[in-house]
This record gives sequence, structure tokens and C-alpha cells, in this order.
Amino acid sequence: QVQLVESGGGLVQAGGSLRLSCAASGRTTNRYAMGWFRQAPGKEREFVAHITWSGAGTDYADSVKGRFTISRENGKNTVYLLMNYLKPEDTAVYYCAAKPTTRLGYQRPGQYDYWGQGTQVTISS
Repeated sequence: QVQLVESGGGLVQAGGSLRLSCAASGRTTNRYAMGWFRQAPGKEREFVAHITWSGAGTDYADSVKGRFTISRENGKNTVYLLMNYLKPEDTAVYYCAAKPTTRLGYQRPGQYDYWGQGTQVTISS
């Protein structure tokens, strides 16, 4: 079992930045790929970004490319999502997720095994 805890959400103005963190605990000796997803009210959970266990491979949703950066520090069992040039449409609850794999290319929520509780991100116009 892996437990995930997100932090770093908040309220910022459009054009601002936030950095989300996701701390993993439990069976972290396995090699996990990590993903960030988000869910706005009344909408389905959607893919935001994904990173391989090594950190060498990343993937982003088109809506965040060039604005968001996913990274990880395996020594700290932590994954980050740096969000720049935030827009009101980025408002959502952001979740991190883990999948025991070393491969890239997992964009569907159902492909992930472990989830955090989420952190609220609100962007004001």
C-alpha cells in the first residue's frame, strides 16, 4: 500500500503560480510512475501530467503544456507540480496518483492504483 498526501493548493490570481507537492509513504520501495489529475465541479477527472519513476519521462495534457512542470525527488518520496501562468479554468481539486510501473503513457484515472485526497486550487480572474 502507498499513501499519498497532496499539499500546496490555494487561491491565487490569474497569471500567478503555485507549486503542489505530493508526499508518498508506505511501500515506496517499489518503482512508481506518478500522475497529477484534476477535477472541476460537475466535470470528470482529467489528466494533467505524468512522470516516470526515473523522472526522465514526462507527459502533459495539451491544456497545460508550457505552463506546468512535473518533477520528483525520489529520495524524499515527493512529486511536484509547478503551475505557472494560471488561468481561471485551472480551478479544480488536484489529485496525485501512483502506478507501479517504470513506463510512460498513462493518462486515464483507472490506470492508477493509489490516490491522494486532493488539494483545492482556485484561480481568480
